[in-house]
This record gives sequence, structure tokens and C-alpha cells, in this order.
Amino acid sequence: MVHPRPLLLLLLLIVWPLCSASMAQDDLTISKLTHIDLQYMQQQRDSLNALTARNFGGQLNGSKDKDLALLQRLLDENIVSGNQTSELQAMGIVMGDLLASELSLDWVVYEDRYGRTRALRYKSTDSYLFPVTMISRRREVDDRTPVVDIYRRARDTLRAAIPALPFQ
Repeated sequence: MVHPRPLLLLLLLIVWPLCSASMAQDDLTISKLTHIDLQYMQQQRDSLNALTARNFGGQLNGSKDKDLALLQRLLDENIVSGNQTSELQAMGIVMGDLLASELSLDWVVYEDRYGRTRALRYKSTDSYLFPVTMISRRREVDDRTPVVDIYRRARDTLRAAIPALPFQ
């Protein structure tokens, strides 16, 4: 029998990005990343690059297929495990950078009644992704969804939420 708590957490991971727009707008603040946010995110990228260089002799370079494969190797070879939240979230930042590049997204600070988090936003819309925790929350409950599938699901979810341009 599957324990209900991991299923509930997985459901929350799928639904959270979709329900963000329906939250009370007066509880929501969107702002630019601060200098501290930018510095922290760069440190996360650098630490993950050092980890891939040390273990695989190569670094992340912004190439979607190569970088997603390196992230998956870190997990498959148990270099990063489910209890290494910082490393897992660094992987989420790298995956977020890939999503941002592909979908023309911007990193923002998303603050609501639940707290403050870094998110990706499509232009000035209410379409957000929260990639920092997409890998970590799954691995913390032993969900082995491949990184490429997490990426594709996030990409496809956002693409479906983006309004079509006129005359297309």
C-alpha cells in the first residue's frame, strides 16, 4: 500500500504552480531578485558545477540535453541523494535556467502568505513556475521521476498557460 502523505505531496507539487493565479492578489507580491538572491543562486550554480566537474570531468553549460543528463547522473549515481536539499535545490536552479532560456522566462521573487520563494514568470502574466523545489520535493519522498520528465512537464504546463499571440 502506498502511504498517503507522499501522494499528497506529489499532488501538491503538480497543483501548486497551476493554482498560484487563483490566490488572492492582495496577498501576493512579485519583485525583482535582490543582490542577495542573485549571489545565492550563482553560488548554487557554482557548487553544482564543481560537483559535476569533480565527478564527471565536465560542467554544466546551458545545453538543455547535456545539462539535464548531468543532473540525472548526479541522482542515478547517488552523488546527490534525497536528503541533500541544498544540492537538490541547486539542481532546480539549473533546471530553471534552462526553462527560462527556452520559454523566455524571468526569475522573480514570489511572496505570498505562505512565504517568499524564487520563481520563474512569463513576461507580466500570472503564469509562474517554481523550479527550485521541483526536484528536491520529489526526491525527498523517494519519487524517482526522471529529471527530463520533470522538465518536460513544467515546460508543457507553462506553454499551455501562455495565451496565444494574435494572428497565429
